[in-house]
Amino acid sequence: MRRGLVFLLLLCAPLAAQMPKGFYAWWGRPEIRKDLKLSNEQQRQIRATVTQFRPHLIELRAEVNKAEIDLAAQFDHDPVDQAKADQAIEHLIAARSDLTRTLSQLSLRLRVALTEEQWQQLQRLRPAPGQGANQPNEYPQQK
Repeated sequence: MRRGLVFLLLLCAPLAAQMPKGFYAWWGRPEIRKDLKLSNEQQRQIRATVTQFRPHLIELRAEVNKAEIDLAAQFDHDPVDQAKADQAIEHLIAARSDLTRTLSQLSLRLRVALTEEQWQQLQRLRPAPGQGANQPNEYPQQK
């Protein structure tokens, strides 16, 4: 039973970390903002958008974490209650869905603030696969 739980958690761990395709927190990187040559109005709009979304994202991430803990607890029961485990799975799916939806909406709002040229530049700065969501190719890791 313990091996099965460890295997399941290892299998599910990458899913928990997945963000919408192409999402990374570029707005928090001063060197990227500088390269994009954002206007004062764009910077204001981006700050306002991030500030607006931040509290909800914190709540959603906490909900995903809670759902993951609840599911793990169901797997720890012996015998496993199938109905409660299914309910915990559905709760986790819903929580991840809400988080993905909100991150996608944030990404859309940020995209609208950029010009086409800035968007293309941002795509060129996008992290390479396996490099990490917050580590663009051209910049060293922030400490």
